[in-house]
Amino acid sequence: MKFFVTFQMPHDGLDDWLKLPEEDRKVQETKMMDDWNAWMDAHKDSVTQATGVGKPKRITANGIEDARNDLMMYSFVEADSLEAAAEIFKGHPHFGIPGAWIEVMSENKNTK
Repeated sequence: MKFFVTFQMPHDGLDDWLKLPEEDRKVQETKMMDDWNAWMDAHKDSVTQATGVGKPKRITANGIEDARNDLMMYSFVEADSLEAAAEIFKGHPHFGIPGAWIEVMSENKNTK
């Protein structure tokens, strides 16, 4: 079965992150990227895609405007069940970001 995964953090946490001195951020970013790549390597048979997202636009009946949300990345993962898919993400490097969380969702068969 295929599951949709979102990687999120409070967007005000990003604001705080960007206030850190650049050299401090670079060291932390390098470690997190190394940890992320090692995690992806260890789970390459389950994770079918991992993609970062950019700034959103919000579209309503009143028009289009710039928006902010907590979404950083999305992914697809294959597992036997929702619980098994969730287990894959225990201890993920994304949790190195203060306040970060991951959500795993199954396909809603009622919308077809």
